[in-house]
Amino acid sequence: MKIETARLEFRQYRDEDFNFLYSLLSDPEVVRFIGNGQTRNREGATEFLYWIYRSYKENPELGLRMLIRKEDNIPIGHAGLVKQTIEGIEELEIGYWIAKDYWRQGYAAEAAKALRDYGIRQLGKKRFISLIQPENIGSMKVAEHIGMALEKDIQLAGKDVYVYSLEEQENKE
Repeated sequence: MKIETARLEFRQYRDEDFNFLYSLLSDPEVVRFIGNGQTRNREGATEFLYWIYRSYKENPELGLRMLIRKEDNIPIGHAGLVKQTIEGIEELEIGYWIAKDYWRQGYAAEAAKALRDYGIRQLGKKRFISLIQPENIGSMKVAEHIGMALEKDIQLAGKDVYVYSLEEQENKE
């Protein structure tokens, strides 16, 4: 999986990235709309990193990748294509988390667009979703920016969640 944009390089997590991952997972504002909205301690962050590593083994083309800002080689978040099962159907989610210091600079939209394009061009996928909690206006804007629309709302792990989706149509000429 080789993805980059004008400002970002995507790369797999490595053990030395643990402190950055922990900084994301322990920040209440960053995780507010992720899963149950709870921060994680170091043990929980270690489990999350191992989950990321398992996803790489299961499918090297998928999984969360570090987002490295090219201009100064600083990690600013992570994003990736992640398998999700929604109402018994396997879906491919475009997911993105940006560290608080880098919010509102267009990085999430840039990463999401790159993942969408990679999924279509390199993986031949036609459908993508993003799972977004109703209060997460910023993520809704990112999803809409890359062509997604609200498909439905569901309950996921006891939380209301919007399913945004994008389905590439075949060219019929």
